[in-house]
Amino acid sequence: MIRFGPAGNSDSFYAQGYKASWQAPAWLRAMGLNAYEYSFGRGVQLSEEMADRFAGYARENDIAVSAHAPYFINLANPDPEKREHSFRYITDSARLVTHLSGDRVVVHVGAVMKLEREEAIQNCRDGLQEAYRRLEDMGLSQVHLCPETMGHASQIGNLSETLALCLLDERLIPCVDFAHLHALGQGALNRPEDFAAVLDEIESTLGPERARTMHIHFSTIEYGPSGEKRHRTFAEEKYGPRFEHLAPLLKERGYEPRVICECHGTMAEDAKTMMDIYQGKLPSSPARAMSSI
Repeated sequence: MIRFGPAGNSDSFYAQGYKASWQAPAWLRAMGLNAYEYSFGRGVQLSEEMADRFAGYARENDIAVSAHAPYFINLANPDPEKREHSFRYITDSARLVTHLSGDRVVVHVGAVMKLEREEAIQNCRDGLQEAYRRLEDMGLSQVHLCPETMGHASQIGNLSETLALCLLDERLIPCVDFAHLHALGQGALNRPEDFAAVLDEIESTLGPERARTMHIHFSTIEYGPSGEKRHRTFAEEKYGPRFEHLAPLLKERGYEPRVICECHGTMAEDAKTMMDIYQGKLPSSPARAMSSI
């Protein structure tokens, strides 16, 4: 079953008087959404007690949960102390996502720094394999790590690199961030054919079944010569990519991904827009349709 939800809480969640993320599952279900990504981007600071509380509401409201590991991770870095920090960020995220009743952890694998790119990629390969050895020792081998496609050339994570990393272990699920691919390609995703080429590469590398259940991040994005600048909203029509080009392909190919919206401040509303586009409930322009939500 395809699922849609936000990365974190929309501005409107707080504007309506809600204060804590454990209140989000019921709020999302009332909107018709069924997924949620908990952000540990600035650090893993959630207690197990609060995570368990959130999990009860997530199960009660049929919300599939994932988590985003801290942005500080850099498995390309050869410095032993900094690699240990990265492993701890990953294992802490995995431990807590299970308390949240989740099963996926999105990971930014690393940046090239002053290394040769192939050396940096090899360090990331070794790092992901070491991360799973540690997760197995913790009894967390069932957690799916999701290497994310990135929006800057200085980062490890173009589409081919991300898919190659996922070949290391079947538990690795690609997190395909279409906004990042759009920014990295300087506006590369403008037509259904552009999105189809991405899906074709995923299927060719990982096989149709793994492609079918991938993790997706989607938003519109502002970019410059070096790539990603910032995530935007669907209402800002001058920014791409646009979900209406991807939705029919997901349906035609029988995909059942988890689609997480990262639009700035309107992630839940724009996740609902994506769900409605997928279900054929909205006209072709999501920005015009937003006024009816």
